[in-house]
Amino acid sequence: MDNIFKSKVIWAQMDANRHLRHSAYADLAAQARIELLEAINLNMETFAKLKLGPILFREELVYLREITGSQNIEIKTVMTKTRTDGSRWSIRHEVFREDGIKSAIINVDGAWLNMVDRKLTSLPEEYAGLFQQVPKSEDFILEEISK
Repeated sequence: MDNIFKSKVIWAQMDANRHLRHSAYADLAAQARIELLEAINLNMETFAKLKLGPILFREELVYLREITGSQNIEIKTVMTKTRTDGSRWSIRHEVFREDGIKSAIINVDGAWLNMVDRKLTSLPEEYAGLFQQVPKSEDFILEEISK
């Protein structure tokens, strides 16, 4: 599974300082997550059929180096923690500019939301197994579910 998302910084993502604006990092990381989920058939159609979707509890952006306009970037996405049923999870994105310099780290904690009940839920078993195939970080933690 390819966990590298590639993009080019466009004019609309720039700020007054002529570098990638803060909210563009979050948008790019969200797209990287969606493309990773699509690779395991968790796409918008599947979410609609299952009546669920991903929800974030926390999003932390750590800026390391600036990214200026028209640069190509790569985002490496890995799962850092999940429960055995995939109901709660944490993902780390590392953003690299075209010269290979790591420019940002984006950490998110999330879960799955039942769109009908508007309550947290877990993935159906078949998708939970697929979700466990997302590439893991070296410091990955598999959390047992407490009863």
